[in-house]
Amino acid sequence: MSTPYVAIMAGGIGSRFWPASRTERPKQFLDILGSGKSLIRMTFERFLHITPAERIYIVTNERYRDLVREHLPELTDAQILGEPSRNNTAPCVAYTAFKLQALDPEANLIVAPSDHIILQEADFLETVKKGLAFTAKNNALLTLGIQPSRPDTGYGYIEAGDAVEGAIRKVASFREKPDHATAKKYLDSGKYLWNAGIFIWKVQHLLTAFAKHAPDIHRILKAGSDTYNTDKEAEFINEAYPTTPNISIDYAILEKADNVYTLPSDFGWSDLGTWASLHAELPKDEHGNAVTGDRVHLSETTNTLVRTPAGKQVVITGLDDYIIVDEGDVLLIHPKSREQEIKGIVGSLNHSGTKDT
Repeated sequence: MSTPYVAIMAGGIGSRFWPASRTERPKQFLDILGSGKSLIRMTFERFLHITPAERIYIVTNERYRDLVREHLPELTDAQILGEPSRNNTAPCVAYTAFKLQALDPEANLIVAPSDHIILQEADFLETVKKGLAFTAKNNALLTLGIQPSRPDTGYGYIEAGDAVEGAIRKVASFREKPDHATAKKYLDSGKYLWNAGIFIWKVQHLLTAFAKHAPDIHRILKAGSDTYNTDKEAEFINEAYPTTPNISIDYAILEKADNVYTLPSDFGWSDLGTWASLHAELPKDEHGNAVTGDRVHLSETTNTLVRTPAGKQVVITGLDDYIIVDEGDVLLIHPKSREQEIKGIVGSLNHSGTKDT
């Protein structure tokens, strides 16, 4: 099996992690776990066990190119794909596929987000290797499906169909984020998996799917085939990319194609999409509090996430199930049960002229 390529998607803003995640420095560039490494750095190092650095590409918004260089100095400029506009995941995946096809028509590609956490890395790497072996010999678009541990309403779901090879199964359908009752039915049935947004495919099979199911994206980006990996690539992308449809890879390709498969997986995955998901992963005291900060005094406080600057004295009394994030210039105190409102709050601040930065 040939050495695979990896594309790490790192263009999002991470507004649900406001006020730590801002437009100018989104969460993938933050040490959100207190490990001494940013999320994008951790993701990059994880994939070094699969492939060398020269086969890892970062797809990001052009404004974050310097941040990528800062966090991943091993990469060349050619390995940083700068999007001139935010058009969702389908165009950025297609751009990557066309670029790699020009380098290696037989490229076997892993596409993964930059800001997820994997607690059991050895199991993750073994799962990815199984997926690569399958896509290397089959015309298949493979997505990793996570065994659900609770009726979570924050994830999309994959309905797994018939087994085709080992644990790999045909995808019967994709389901949108459900309400709690529906999520519980999914969990009880044993037929559904969380959609992790981690994909494996050969670029030739992926581009065939784009030509069939997302012809506008395929047509627009194929027009620059003779510019990829040349000094004319940036000029073409800056002009053509903003004209591509704004659509996710799930809607554009995966929900339409008939060669989509899933590999049920269990490797301690979290999309780390919200403060509550971070609270679930961090070490907690006997009262369920997760604290980042060296001068925090809690009294009658339970199930709360506290993130404060080093050296700042903080006293909190009588709270349960809260998010408290102090970034120096911004203080957030918000019920954890209503954290989905945070993105809307950021939007309102921006609309009123109060920038999130």
